[in-house]
Amino acid sequence: MNMAGNASFFESQDGLKLYYRDFGADNAGTPVICLPGLTRNSRDFEDLANHLSDRRRVITCDFRGRGYSEYDEKWENYHPLTYVQDTWTLLDHLGIEKIIVVGTSLGGLCATVMAKTQGERVAGVVMNDIGPEINPAGIERIQAYTGRVEPVGSWEEAIAQSQEIYGHWLPGLSDEQWAALARRGYRENENGVPRLDMDANIGEAVRKIGAQKGDPWALFDSLTDKPVTLLWGVMSDILTKDIIDKMTARKPDLNVVAVPNRGHVPLLDEPECIAAIDAFLEEVA
Repeated sequence: MNMAGNASFFESQDGLKLYYRDFGADNAGTPVICLPGLTRNSRDFEDLANHLSDRRRVITCDFRGRGYSEYDEKWENYHPLTYVQDTWTLLDHLGIEKIIVVGTSLGGLCATVMAKTQGERVAGVVMNDIGPEINPAGIERIQAYTGRVEPVGSWEEAIAQSQEIYGHWLPGLSDEQWAALARRGYRENENGVPRLDMDANIGEAVRKIGAQKGDPWALFDSLTDKPVTLLWGVMSDILTKDIIDKMTARKPDLNVVAVPNRGHVPLLDEPECIAAIDAFLEEVA
């Protein structure tokens, strides 16, 4: 087992160089792919991937415009349909026919699109604090800051900015945890100054593309015959109890796991999350 994973790149269908990391490549069972949130990247899944890689092959990836992946000159391509196509291209590149998806926020939405477009290849899904509907208050908050935060001049400022953005939703984190969260969301430029590790134009896409095309509930219904665990940060302004009630009405076997003291999103290192994901992998061969 390679605890650090093997980093590499693949080429998207439109020629971008996109980054991924491959953990535990020799392990049996259906592999797992981890898809990050809107402004985040594959580094958010490092601890989870290392935890799982003694049992499963785990793939983490940077969507275009994030992390080590190339930015897209056409911000209109910063859209779930594009990210899903990139994900299928990656899985085809790796020769992976069937996959379990762990998707945080945007990544969870992408999982529903994957189930709709190539459902026979999706063995199951863990959705981290996301549903077919998004609470309007949460949308407004995310649209307000994405791609608009002020540049920072040091890691101390990066940590403080992370606390400003996420502090309300992640109470009780230690100084060490805040530093780790910042290191995953920022990366030093050529001058050694940390910068948010994402294309600011992602914010333009969020604000200008508008509402998701099609019926998001139809996408969710593509998961009807698949095992699905929903991790819910009980303080979330994105995923509300009303939305969860609608989800369970349409999918009565949905496994909802409440994560206390967390909003949007749980970090996946919480005991409730680890236990739920471990149990899910026991269920899905």
